[in-house]
Amino acid sequence: MTKKHFTTTSLHADRRERPEHGVLHKPIHTSVAFGYEDAREIAAVFQGKKSGYSYGRQSNPTVETLSRKISRMEDGIATVCFGTGMAAISATMLTLLRQGDHVVSSAFLFGNTNSFFGTLATFGINTTFVDATDVANVAAALEPNTRAVFVETIANPATQVVDLAGIGELCREKGLLYIVDNTMTSPWLFKPRDVGASLVVNALTKYIGGHGNALAGAITDTGLYDWTRYPNIYDIYKSVDPAHWGMQQIRKKGLRDMGGSLGPEAAHHISVGADTLGLRMDRSCDNALAIAQFCNTHPKVAKVFYPGLESHPQHARAQKLFRKSGALLSIELAAGVDCFDFLNKLDLVITSSNLGDTRTLGIPVAHTIFFEMGAARRASMGIADSMVRLSVGIEDIHDLLADFAQALG
Repeated sequence: MTKKHFTTTSLHADRRERPEHGVLHKPIHTSVAFGYEDAREIAAVFQGKKSGYSYGRQSNPTVETLSRKISRMEDGIATVCFGTGMAAISATMLTLLRQGDHVVSSAFLFGNTNSFFGTLATFGINTTFVDATDVANVAAALEPNTRAVFVETIANPATQVVDLAGIGELCREKGLLYIVDNTMTSPWLFKPRDVGASLVVNALTKYIGGHGNALAGAITDTGLYDWTRYPNIYDIYKSVDPAHWGMQQIRKKGLRDMGGSLGPEAAHHISVGADTLGLRMDRSCDNALAIAQFCNTHPKVAKVFYPGLESHPQHARAQKLFRKSGALLSIELAAGVDCFDFLNKLDLVITSSNLGDTRTLGIPVAHTIFFEMGAARRASMGIADSMVRLSVGIEDIHDLLADFAQALG
């Protein structure tokens, strides 16, 4: 059968697997336990010798269908889904790293991920934060015990674009795990596999689910990393194909033992939302560019952070890597313009901490989601007290621009 394009593949993924009774979407399976008539069969499932379902904490038919859909989206070989994006990140790191290991990470990092790396340090796993927009900074931070490099595609909220291709080549040369958080771009705008990523993180809550109605996260193995070179794989998980050693360990230790499981109802919401990812992202990205251009010339806006603007430091890189420049932007308001008053004057834009919704959302980042970092760290990330982050939705652009005009007027 001829390979279909992105949206067509997603739309027809469930029915291609011939789900029960000819339904077009995989049903929501709420059962926690799964019975077997042959006792030897359940033993084979537990030992990884046979595919099947053992217990709802680590496997579920609805969730597994979503996992396969995400794998197809990311051109990966396997995906494990979790209850949240942070559950995916924390389980992966705690599973694959050990005391004494070292990580190099982009300094321009989601606040909760930054906080988690601080928690890792209490377990003897240290992280060096660098300006990853230049691969030379990553190379300089490597140590003999470095196991992984972690980056995001577009930083939240100041939209720095790291040297994704350069870091991928460095990790390939050094045999390092290259973990790329693709949440801000989604597999519609960018495939981290194309720059050599080993593992891809997606907070499915955001653009892939897209409707603000379900929490979920995923980690996808691209199939590019040679797990036989990785020293932290337990012998018990080497019984499968070496290409799946990493995911086997993440599933068994990170999902089964740590319990950050994705429920079947949330998985169903995410799967249905994923069908329209390309359509929603195109509209949101076009809206974001129009708002960025409007704000970029407004006297009450001091600075606009958006890779789609030619003035952005990594504009050329973003144009080369991404289908479009994303649906998130931030603005730094001019002196004398209060960020709270501005947000309160907006009619369509909802003050909310989420992003990737169909509706446009705004938040004063220094006072909320990045408050715990402290003023010094915020300043190093380019986050001013007057910064407002905007997650742009799919509203009619004329209505959004009119709303911004009246709020700034």
